[in-house]
Amino acid sequence: MPSVQIKDVPEHTHAVLRQRAAIAHQSLQEYLLMRLIDEADSPTVDEVLERAGGRAGGRVSFSAAVDIVAEDRARR
Repeated sequence: MPSVQIKDVPEHTHAVLRQRAAIAHQSLQEYLLMRLIDEADSPTVDEVLERAGGRAGGRVSFSAAVDIVAEDRARR
């Protein structure tokens, strides 16, 4: 399994991360590994938009959709 090493971590950052790991009842390595996994599993905005752009959309223009939503809100 690959490894990641980060050098020159500011002391304050290291202390905060160690404290958060302790609160989570994890070692610093376990805590950071879970954070990295969560980060990799969560798509960025650009990734979401790229995926959405590849899908076939509806047949309503954006301005028409805005008008429909506004009309619906006005009825409430």
